[in-house]
Order: sequence, then C-alpha cells, then structure tokens
Amino acid sequence: MFSTVRRLAVRPARLGRTMATAPTGQYAGQKNSRGNYEVTLIPGDGIGPEISKSVERIFAAAQVPVEWEAVDVTPVLRDGKTVIPDEALHSILRTKIALKGPLATPIGKGHVSLNLTLRRTFNLYANVRPCKSVPGFRTHYDNVDTV
Repeated sequence: MFSTVRRLAVRPARLGRTMATAPTGQYAGQKNSRGNYEVTLIPGDGIGPEISKSVERIFAAAQVPVEWEAVDVTPVLRDGKTVIPDEALHSILRTKIALKGPLATPIGKGHVSLNLTLRRTFNLYANVRPCKSVPGFRTHYDNVDTV
C-alpha cells in the first residue's frame, strides 16, 4: 500500500491530479429523527472492543452527532465461503458508514480473514490514513499534513 501511495504521489502529472485533489465520495447518510447519524460499529476482537469503546467516548465528549449500532462480524460459512453475517451486512448497507475496530487475521483456521472479507464485500481497496498537525498541540514535528 505505501509503495503504491508513494508511486501515485511522485507521478501526479501522469494521473492529472495529486492525491490531495482527488475527488472523494459524498456521504449519503441522513440524520435520524433525533438529529444524529446512525453509524455501524464493528468493535473487533482482541484490543478492538477497548479501542472502539474509547472512540465512542471521544465522539461523545466531542458531541459528534452519531448513534452507534454495534454489530458482530463473527465469520459465517455459506456455500464454503466466508461471509459477513446478514445483520452486519444489512446494518452497513442501511447506515452507509461503518467504523471497524481491529480484527485478528487467523492463521490456519479454515476461513478467510474478516478484514479481507469486508474489503471484498464492499470493494474497499484503499487504506488512506491522513495525518495532520493539530493547531496549538505541540509535537516533535510541526506542520504535518500527509497521507
């Protein structure tokens, strides 16, 4: 992934635009009757639930208008293939947005990782991680703005 991003970043003329000006999709979700966006939450496993709970508390403290709908993505085998459980799939399709905590990638367990299953199901093949300095928050590096 990183080498792909680096290749794209060093050849903007070939693409006609830089990564920073590439078009992005618009969020198509609607606020509910309480004025909040409904967001599917996949807590994950291992340290995932702890991280997800922290994110929920951060969003609440920042008064972000979201309501979380936690779903379980324990693997389901259907016709010999690993699939996302219907409840989780329908939640993501309905809310049009999901936040996923860390999910372990099993080795030799007889099924494809859920990370890969989620990417394939929703055609997600970019892992974009923007990093930007927060004004007024002192760090070792100034004016960071990178992907």
